[in-house]
Amino acid sequence: MRNVVLLGPPGAGKGTIAVRVAEALGLLHLSTGEVLRDEVARGTELGKLAQAFMGRGELVPDDVVLAMVRDRVRDQPGVLLDGFPRTLAQAEGLAGFLRVDAVVDLVVTKDEVVRRLGNRRVCSACGAVYNLVTQRPRVEGKCDRCGGALVQRPDDAPEVVARRYEVYERDSRPLVDYYARQGLLRSVDGARPPDRVAADVVALLRS
Repeated sequence: MRNVVLLGPPGAGKGTIAVRVAEALGLLHLSTGEVLRDEVARGTELGKLAQAFMGRGELVPDDVVLAMVRDRVRDQPGVLLDGFPRTLAQAEGLAGFLRVDAVVDLVVTKDEVVRRLGNRRVCSACGAVYNLVTQRPRVEGKCDRCGGALVQRPDDAPEVVARRYEVYERDSRPLVDYYARQGLLRSVDGARPPDRVAADVVALLRS
């Protein structure tokens, strides 16, 4: 298995699952969200452009994201794309420079998404992600890895979460049909503990 796309709504656990699956299968884990947030933190031109969209829970323009992805997947033997593409236009653009071998859709209900995102916390120092419901830190408010303070991201605020889910339903759900028509899509129940979900995804891709 060379190139894999991992789909699912905000809060589906794509980041956590992607890290484990990529490690198990020896793939490069590429999270466009993390890359864009890094650009924002460093104040680059791309970061400034992305900030305005991300702060409103909207998608960063396709041409910006596609250019970033193209640069990072070049010469890689295998890639796991975490939450990308998000639109049909992005999927069509991606097909121009990367062959997708499999697509896994993490299925999670809207109610579960709202519950999870309201409880998500991120380490302010190293960026590790936790969830107060499904993946609690060992010490409340502190990162297991580095001891940094855990904070709620601005794009996890309730009003932004609602907007993000609307954007997903409008722009990203059609990807399920797009990849299903190509025979690439497999669905996995994402409402279970991360260890079980990751194990099922790995087994599915190996088969």
